[in-house]
Amino acid sequence: MKKIFFSAAVLALTVSCAQPENDLSVTVLSDSIRYCESVLVDGDRLLVANFGTEELNPLNQEGRGYILAVTADSTRTLIPADGTLSGPKGMRIRDHHLYIADVGKLVIYDLNALDSLPRVVSFPEGELFVNDLAFMDSILYVTVTDAGKLYRLNVNVPTDTLQWVADIPGANGILIKDRTAYIASYPPDGVTTEANVIYRIDDLQNPQVAPLTDRQGQYDGLVLSADGRKLYFTSWEEGQIGYYNFDNGEVTLLDMTEVPAGPARMDVQGNKLYIPDLPNSRVIVVSQKSDF
Repeated sequence: MKKIFFSAAVLALTVSCAQPENDLSVTVLSDSIRYCESVLVDGDRLLVANFGTEELNPLNQEGRGYILAVTADSTRTLIPADGTLSGPKGMRIRDHHLYIADVGKLVIYDLNALDSLPRVVSFPEGELFVNDLAFMDSILYVTVTDAGKLYRLNVNVPTDTLQWVADIPGANGILIKDRTAYIASYPPDGVTTEANVIYRIDDLQNPQVAPLTDRQGQYDGLVLSADGRKLYFTSWEEGQIGYYNFDNGEVTLLDMTEVPAGPARMDVQGNKLYIPDLPNSRVIVVSQKSDF
């Protein structure tokens, strides 16, 4: 397998000035990034998952995927393109282990022993679009977009047995708040239907899937505001970034000066939103004076 090596510097360019009406400003990270589908804030660094391919293909099996670790001063390759990862998507960290959704599998790295082989959990044959992850205690919940399924895995048990939880059309980004799961729906064929909304499951032990909102979209990433009152989302329709207000059920879109072509699995830290723009191989960093 041909390996890919990248430079050690990250390019941060100021693209637009603050907007008076919402006080947003934007910077862009692009150097060393090649088709980034997700980001994850880990302390003072930002992990960026990349496909590393010549062409954009989220279901490729070329083994060229890699993970970058970006800080304020530098970037480095945390996990190199060594043939293990192909289309790395959602990431989560628990007990010094990095969990990565990849094509047809879940890959688990020990961050304290990155030289050791990762653990790989395979999904049922034909279920390739393994997409996002969320923890509730020791249970990891995993979405599969093309199959429209939600699975769970007890990471404290030495088994690779996945348990089916629920069927959810186009299951994509997932977030768990107060033991309630929120799941974004994305149409794998790119054609938005009335089934493509944000869903909720109030009781994951007795899962009943219900729409959180009837607003249709091509939803991808989900993050929670600092005060827990807003559910931020990305949607591939017109590169939308917005939030659902839990207080009144209303949806508000951010007035972006730098619109992503394909906003994917974002993360939030304080007053910054980190939004991967997958087709354009960049991360858009949206800042405001107060916390999101």
